[in-house]
Order: sequence, then C-alpha cells, then structure tokens
Amino acid sequence: MKKTTHVIHTILIALGLSAVTSESQAAGTLTPKGSPHAPIAIRDHHVQVTINNGFARTEVTQTFFNPNDVDLEAVYRFPLPTSASLSEVTLTIGEREIEGEVVERDQAKTIYESEKQAGNDAGLATKDGYQSFEFRVHPVRAQDETRIRIVYYQPLKIDTGIGRYLYPLEEGGTDDAAAASFWNPVHDKVEGNFSAEVILKSAWPVEDVRLPGYEAEAVTEKLGDGDFKITLDRPGQALSRDLVVYYRLAQELPGRVEVIPYRSGEKGEGTFMMVVTPGLDLQPLNQGADYVYVLDTSGSMASKLHTLTDGVSRVIGNMPPQDRFRIITFSNHAKDITNGWQTATPENVNRTIETVKNIKTQGSTNLYEGLEMAMKKLDDDRATSIVLVTDGVTNTGIVDPVKFHELTRSHDLRIFGFLLGNSANWPLMRTVCDSSGGFYSGVSNADDILGQILQAKSKILFECLHDAEFEIKGVRTMNVTGQIPGKVYRGEQLVLSGQYEKGGEAELVFKARLTGEDKTYRTSFTFPEVDTDNPEIERLWALDQIEQFELQTNRGEMPAGESENAIRDLGLKYQLVTDETSMLVLSDEAFERHGVARNNRQRVAIERKAQSTRAAAPKPTNYRVDSKKPLTTSKAPRISPPSSSGGGGGGALPPFAVILMLLFSGLAAKLGIRKQQEN
Repeated sequence: MKKTTHVIHTILIALGLSAVTSESQAAGTLTPKGSPHAPIAIRDHHVQVTINNGFARTEVTQTFFNPNDVDLEAVYRFPLPTSASLSEVTLTIGEREIEGEVVERDQAKTIYESEKQAGNDAGLATKDGYQSFEFRVHPVRAQDETRIRIVYYQPLKIDTGIGRYLYPLEEGGTDDAAAASFWNPVHDKVEGNFSAEVILKSAWPVEDVRLPGYEAEAVTEKLGDGDFKITLDRPGQALSRDLVVYYRLAQELPGRVEVIPYRSGEKGEGTFMMVVTPGLDLQPLNQGADYVYVLDTSGSMASKLHTLTDGVSRVIGNMPPQDRFRIITFSNHAKDITNGWQTATPENVNRTIETVKNIKTQGSTNLYEGLEMAMKKLDDDRATSIVLVTDGVTNTGIVDPVKFHELTRSHDLRIFGFLLGNSANWPLMRTVCDSSGGFYSGVSNADDILGQILQAKSKILFECLHDAEFEIKGVRTMNVTGQIPGKVYRGEQLVLSGQYEKGGEAELVFKARLTGEDKTYRTSFTFPEVDTDNPEIERLWALDQIEQFELQTNRGEMPAGESENAIRDLGLKYQLVTDETSMLVLSDEAFERHGVARNNRQRVAIERKAQSTRAAAPKPTNYRVDSKKPLTTSKAPRISPPSSSGGGGGGALPPFAVILMLLFSGLAAKLGIRKQQEN
C-alpha cells in the first residue's frame, strides 16, 4: 500500500456541545423504569476524590427519595472517565446495605431477574456504551430513601506540567435522538446539596489548583508542597455539568521515571505502573503548511453552525498569502466546497467566506467519507494540517473501526484527537489516532479551552521522537502495555503497565529517533519482592489490558470471540465491569443461595486497608527510580503561553488553534468558564 511521504497534522474533535442546547442531559439520576410515575427526587450528591501520584479514587454517594405510593424499579445512569475501573457498588434500601460482586453478564441478568421477581432487594450494574454504566435498582421503596454508592479508579497523567482530573456528569450531544428523548424528562436537580471534597497528594511540589466554573464556591487549602484540600458545597445544583480539577506542578522539575508496584507476597506475579516523563530538548517547528478544514454539517450541528462558520471565516481571512486551504463538509456525504486547494489571496478568501456563510445543516454523520476526502489531493512537497470538527458519533456510511484503521494506515500522517463531552466514540478515535502515531485527548465542556489549545500547540508545533520503544531487562515482565508508543510528543507522559515475575534489579532501555539520529537512554531500578501499598494497580492494569484487546479487535488484529473470552476472564479475576461482565448487588444470603463467591469483598478489603495506611502517612511516597542515573537529563517541558516568543514554541497561535478558540469562545462564555491564566 502506497503511503504519502509528508507528515499531516490532523485534528479530530468530537464536540459534545450539548451543555448549551436543549439536548443537554445529566448523569447521576434515578429514573423509574417504564413508568409514568412522579420523578424520583435527588436528596443529596456527594463526591469524595483522592488523587495520589499516578491515579485517583472517586467515591460517589447519592440519596434518592421515591415520592410515589408504590415501590418501583429504577435505572441509575452514570458515565465514567476514559480508562476508569468501576470497583464498588453499594445499595442502601431502608436500613439494609448490600454490596456488589462481578459475574458473567448473562448470569448476572438471570440472577437479578429472579431476585426481582421474588421481591428481594437487588441491583445490577452493566456497561452501556463506550464508558457509560447503567445500574438497575429494585425496589426503590415508596415514600422512602434509597442510597447508591459507587467507587472507581482512574489513571492520571501530567501533560506539560499540568495534571487534570475529570468527574463526568454531562451526557448527550450526539445524533442519537432516541436516547435524547428517553433521558430528557429526568429530574436532575439536587434538592439538597451537591458537595465535593478533593484531596490532592502529590510527591512533586504543586504551585496552584483550579476548578473552572466553581472559582467562587470552591474553598482551597494548601496543606503542604504537594498537598491540597478542595471543598465545594452548592445547594440545588443540576447534575448537568462536569467537575474538572487542574493542578500545576512547580517549575524546573526534572524528567523522571516513576514505578508504582504491587506484589502481595513472595509468590505470584507482581503488577506495576511505570510513568515516564521525558526530559528532552525538543525544538519548535517553524515551517508553514497547507490546511484542510473538515466540517460536520449534520443536523445536530445546527445550534453550533454560526460559531463554526464564523471561526472558519476568520481563520482563512488571516492566512498569509503563501498558505493554501481546502474546506470539506460532511453529513450524509462529503463535499469539497472549495473545489481543491486555494491560495490565501484576498479574492479566494472573500469568495470562500461567502460560500461558508451559506452552509446549511441536515442529515447524519458520515465521518469516514469526510476523513477520506481530506486525505486526497495531498502535496508531498508541502506540510499539511487537517482540522476535523464534529459534535457526534459516526452513524452513516462506513462505521467499521477496522476500515478506519486501514484508512489512516494508508497515509504517513499524524492524527490528533480532541474529544469534547462524555458521549463521543473515544474507542474509535483511539483506533484512528493510535494507528497514525498521533494522540487523542478528552475535553469536557467544563474545561479551560485555552489550556487545551496550549497543550495541543506544545505537541503539534514541536519536534517529536519517532520509532520509540521501551525494553525492560533483568527481570521477566509479562503483558506489558505501552512498550511501543511509536511517537513521543513534547510534554507527554508515557505510561507502561504490566506484570513482573519476581523482585530484582532491572534495566529500562528507551530507544527512539530524533531528527534522523538514533537515540538510546538507559536507567536501572529495583522491582520489590513485596510491596502492598497500592493494590488498586491490579485493577488499572487489568483494564489497560482489556482496552488493548478492544483496540486489537478494532484493528482487525484479534478475533472478536478471542477478545471477548480474554475480557471476560480479566473482568472476573480482577472484578471489573466490562462488556462481558456485570456487577450484581445482593444480600449476603442471596449471594450464598446463588453460589456467588465474594471475590470483590476480599479485594475491596485489601484496597481499603492500603488507602487507610496512605491517608495516615505524613506525605505521599515519591516513586521516582532514576534519581541516581536519570533516564533523560533535561527538565520536564512546560506549557508555553501564546504571548511568548523565541525558543520554547512561543509566538502567535497557529490557524488550528485560532479556529478552536473561536469555536469554543461562545460556549465558554455561556458556561461561565474563565480562561486559564498564563504561566
């Protein structure tokens, strides 16, 4: 298969802009199933978050009240962040508390239905979609309270010195009208208080923290160099807005390698999460490029069309004459409305602006055809950037992930994905971006859009490492993910997770190419024989494995049946809710009656004990392993503000950044988001 020889910068943006439209939906609501009864009220909603080094623990507790005179079955729906592992579900009905165990999906459904028919207390948590979960509850007793508690873990990465935690609540923003009509009637306002407590424990000094949109209400206490406590208490809030927490590490921190291990004893495999923050002097790129704007004009874009066309018009109106552009629209089909490349002369720009202003929205979303047309008529002698703007999930034309993988592999290109909102098809975007050696990043409607743009700019406009790969020598490791990242971008943390056979001295070797030259970096560290501080690492590794199996299936590299079996086995062993497993919530007597082992109860007890130990420690553990022999020698990269100049990638924002800023400026104003302060 022939490949073009130039590099293409591609931006894939799934814009879930539903927060400012009538289609806005909320998670964390309890809805009577198939019933015209009065809505179930939300008495309170509390979020407890602990961020400790490489991952976060989130505990959500909600109290509901059924105002009806009859018992009901109800559905509780909640999204989880990308790569989050649901580990606990607890249901309190009256004075009785029951807990969850993960079993095979079909078995869980059968047991739940039998318990429901018998009139017993029961709950069933299943994965519904890309990263959304549905929890069925029976019974929600008449004129009484029901309390639901969930716990999940998620890995966190530092990007150009900035950490980001997301608690997702907003749903919707796609072309799925059936789902929108189903969720529209829900009662999403908390009658009492919406409250949150975020405990940040960082082994590295933290300069500042920020909660966009909650600056006035949030109370922030600095407890130490890397420790913060943030509390938020808001009465009567609707559950339709995400909670985003940013934290900025101190300046001049070193590039580093951190290894967080877990091994319960001297027998059996250990598990580890390795976080590599490269300290590399990657230089800015200063050559121009062609630009292709690929615009979603499906019906769901109607409320955003004016902002979209105004942004495109301003961008092409500010292009220098040596640049060229194309504009492609797509809904049911794709169309090149500029009829090929146009130089940015005043005549061409003015004519195109008039064409853009007359764009109409209708139809569905044929993402494949829009992307395919963008990859045609490329000039090997000119660098090309592609900006793809869409607010939904592909639902027309080719939708097979394998075909998307083949399409992106047919060109030598880089795809950068920005997924805004909690309903976007991130597994498909991951397939597309990973296939091209690019990256994707989730973006919430509650995010600081300026910060997202600056982080993207830091990667797209700088050199990157090519053909990057890691190797661990000296200790046998198994099932390691992230060993071959391919390309490494400025400020990007790299995460490897895997298992190791036993403790011992190991060597980490990192190889890559920079500006045509082979580079090799080395360091040494020790895998411990026993380390019980972070048992949650096992669940995070298992979920990482599951996502790899899904990715391989989407690429056509692993048969669906084989991946389903592997996902089922991992879900059962590590007690994870997957496409093949569900969490069944029953009484102790019911679990015993159905012969369900209490594997999750045992795992949760181990995790809680470790969490108590960590909470009592005066400061978090620093897991850096390359202090004596650093893997790389430069400082960890930081964001370069748009007003800077010279080295470090400063200067004016490029056209792709300008269009993003314009597209989101109206949204930010409506949501009350303030722009992130420049460092």
